[in-house]
Formats: sequence, structure tokens, C-alpha cells
Amino acid sequence: MDYLIALATDPAAWVALAALIAMEVVLGIDNLIFISILTNRLPDAERSRTRRIGISAALILRLALLGTVAVIVQLTQPVFTVLGNDFSWRDLILIAGGLFLVWKATKEIHHKVDPDAEEEAFTPSVVASGTVAVIAQILVLDLVFSVDSIITAVGMTEHLPIMVIAVIVAVASMMLAADPLANFIEANPTIVMLALGFLLMIGTTLIADGFGVHVPKGYVYAAMAFSALIEGLNMLSRRRRMKAKG
Repeated sequence: MDYLIALATDPAAWVALAALIAMEVVLGIDNLIFISILTNRLPDAERSRTRRIGISAALILRLALLGTVAVIVQLTQPVFTVLGNDFSWRDLILIAGGLFLVWKATKEIHHKVDPDAEEEAFTPSVVASGTVAVIAQILVLDLVFSVDSIITAVGMTEHLPIMVIAVIVAVASMMLAADPLANFIEANPTIVMLALGFLLMIGTTLIADGFGVHVPKGYVYAAMAFSALIEGLNMLSRRRRMKAKG
């Protein structure tokens, strides 16, 4: 108890908490885009429930990983060397996660581009298996981002309660933003392709990071923000043209 009181009255702890929350929320954008695209493939009645289950399971996963933070930190130690390049378990996780993200985004782009690639009508069994598959994919990607964010968080603070609070706040924000973001993406088809492009870029960045080529996240998010701004202007232009014709 004395430790928690001392932590609560420490200005440095509050600064670390604010920084961690900001980092977790920004990283959560990637997850939200992925979750929105996955769940929008499900029937309307299943989408919101699946998002809540997936995000709640992701919260449990992150808190469980925080409980093994000492082990996760060790994942940065090299386990083998190829052509003079050291690879750690963290690198392998990032590469695997990046490949998964690139594969999934490419598959979704193909689904959007090819009108003949529609899946069979949803039956109860298909819906059930689809829901489980979506939740499993949400957890796989969240595992990748969680390992990376926890390693980064350890470099920002050594206090586990701060990390836990930051994760809970970030996941709560994801829970609140999930449905509005998914509905916005669903209502604007061009946004879907832009979001898939974001996922391709994020997946490529993860792969590069795993191979030791670090791309500053600020550059990635700046490119995403610029692209979103241009698409926003395009949407505004289309709406004004439609009003003018009407």
C-alpha cells in the first residue's frame, strides 16, 4: 500500500503514465482498423458482439503478458545469427506478425477487387466458425503488438501498476471507438481500401523491424494521417458533387 501511495504522489509516475497511455492508444489504432475490417465481414447481428469479445480477450491477453514482463524483456536477446544478423524471439514474432498482416490485408484486397470471390451465404455454422476465426486473428495480431509495446513500456517505466493502468485505459478507448470506426469504414467503401493499405504498410514495417531495419513510427503515422486527410478531401468533394447534381 505504501508503494502505491508513493507512486500516486510521484510526478514522474504521472508523466510516465500519460506517455504510456498515449503510446498504447496510438498503437491501438492499428488494431482497431484490423478489427473493423475483420468484423465487417460478419453478419450485422454478430459484428458488435464479436468486437467486444475480441477486444475483451485482447485485454486479458495483455494483462497476462504484463504478468510475465520479466520473461518478455528477455525476448530481445539474440537466439541465432544469419549472415551476420542477430535474431531474437522478438524479431521472429514481429516478422511472423508482419507476414500475417500482409497476407491478411492482401487477401482482403483481393476479396474487395474480385467481385466473383464472394463467400457462401452465412449459415449458423459458418457464422459460428467465422466469429471464432475473427477473435483468434484479433488475438494473434494483438499478441504481436503487445510484445513490442511491453518491451517499449519497460524502457519508459519500471512500475508494473503504471503499465496495467495504461493498458486498461487504452483498451477501454478501443472498446468505445470500435463500433463507430467500423461503421464509418463500412459506410465508406473507399476507406476500406485505404485502411487495407495501412495494414499492408504496418505489416511491412513489422517485417523490416524484425530484420533490424527500424522505421520510426512517427513516419508511418504521419503517412497514414496524410493519406487519411487526402481521402477526407476526396469524400468531401464527392459529397458536394452529389449535392450539386441533386
